[in-house]
Amino acid sequence: MTATNQQESLSITEQQKWFLAGFIEGEGSVCVSIKEHPTARFGYYVDPEFFLYQHRAYPQMLELTKRMFGSGRIFPKQGNPTVLVYAIASRRTLAERVVPYLRDYMNFAPRKPVYQGFCEIVEAMERKEHQTPQGMVRIVQKAYALNPVAKGKARKRSLQEVIGRILRDYTPDSGKLLEKI
Repeated sequence: MTATNQQESLSITEQQKWFLAGFIEGEGSVCVSIKEHPTARFGYYVDPEFFLYQHRAYPQMLELTKRMFGSGRIFPKQGNPTVLVYAIASRRTLAERVVPYLRDYMNFAPRKPVYQGFCEIVEAMERKEHQTPQGMVRIVQKAYALNPVAKGKARKRSLQEVIGRILRDYTPDSGKLLEKI
């Protein structure tokens, strides 16, 4: 069987999925923000997101991606309206559609470890691990380790600062949070 015949054996949908994998590797990103919030259980909440970028003259790939995932939104990039952004912020959509896609189609990507870490975080959140201090710390540690060479961008708070706040009322010996007096 020749390479041409092998290519032709893939359905159009399957070809699109593999093409999209290359597009994601070049123009996509995943992000797990750790956001401070006064009403969050541990002072912070975890916010995973998936993004694709494309010049506004060529929105077709973003529209195809939106159709394939059946969700997300397309909007101009803040500060650069010539670039369009496709984003999925819904954790349910990330868990049900994006994570399986990344696991199936990004196996050959140079950034595979980043995608794997992102998937692990979303899956941990689906298991509600972020609702315990220990689980939240593990998720935050994974988020901070996701992309250590992120174009020189540093996080707003140090890992130690975030973990310290998460664990501030936690005593490991008792396994419970201290009661506030």
